[in-house]
Amino acid sequence: MSKEQTGTTTVDATGEYSPIKRQDSLLCEMKLPLREMFYPLGYAVEILTNDAEVLQGARESFGHAQFRRESGTLQIRIGVSEGAGSGCPPEPTRREFNHLYSLVADVDNQALLDLKTRTSFVWLTKAAVSNRLFLRYNFLEKVVYLLLGASVVTDLHAACVSKNGKGLLFCGDSGAGKSTLSYACARAGWTYTSDDTSYLINDSRSPRVIGHSHRVRFRPAAKALFSELEDRPMTPRLEGKPSIEVPISELPVLMTQSEAAVDSIVYLKRYASATGTLIRLPAGTATERACRELYSAGEIREKHERILERLSHIPTYELQYCTLDDAIQLLESLVQGE
Repeated sequence: MSKEQTGTTTVDATGEYSPIKRQDSLLCEMKLPLREMFYPLGYAVEILTNDAEVLQGARESFGHAQFRRESGTLQIRIGVSEGAGSGCPPEPTRREFNHLYSLVADVDNQALLDLKTRTSFVWLTKAAVSNRLFLRYNFLEKVVYLLLGASVVTDLHAACVSKNGKGLLFCGDSGAGKSTLSYACARAGWTYTSDDTSYLINDSRSPRVIGHSHRVRFRPAAKALFSELEDRPMTPRLEGKPSIEVPISELPVLMTQSEAAVDSIVYLKRYASATGTLIRLPAGTATERACRELYSAGEIREKHERILERLSHIPTYELQYCTLDDAIQLLESLVQGE
């Protein structure tokens, strides 16, 4: 039966009209009927999607947090399509220009973010979403924490524990032992807040951080130090580093808190011949080093650098140590003011 086109409809030989199916090769009109609210770091984040597996992944990443801070709601849009391949995509490549940010795994799996307006859209395939760890670590958590980090918090490559009401940040190069020492302190009765990432609260008058107090991520070598990790499986993490992720509820830790004051900053320097020494560092050391570790760019980086100035007057130390027991003993002396 022949048809002729008129405007946005077609007319067949019987004179009946039917709508023309519009082209949407860019997936810009993808419907996202599923939505759910989450509170990572206590900030309201609404995820909109067309695939229930996305929401299940979000529950695994963010479902532990139920308290809400006073702020607007951040919306994350994640559209899922069939895609051409059936295998898991590669780890995404990251690019940034000023407040524009992209995560690109391949042509069908990528995210575009405007960090200034907190606008984002994530395109994924069924194959990518079905690999829950890939979805969570490479897109869900990355997008959420990038947008929160550009607006309400400032990322610090630091662990955080507290004792006697005094919060300590553990900083240092990758492999310095931040996660291991923070967990060892928690096993010894300290209050645990985070392993190797803490978030400075931008609008706090005095330096305070939020952490992922619901879990610990260890390097594989930690199995030799803590017997409770011996049978734990390896899991991937951001940037492809192998790790052991364990819910804090399954570990011998009695006290946790999601937020803590920053009373001292300790840079860790672990080596075999260290005798256990705590050395006071010059004022401003923490600000200078934290600014060097920033991943942000342009106006957002300038904002982060201003916020990090708050750390310039916090007492800062270098902890040279070999064993965890020596380190904890020195830290005990620090919080007791000896």
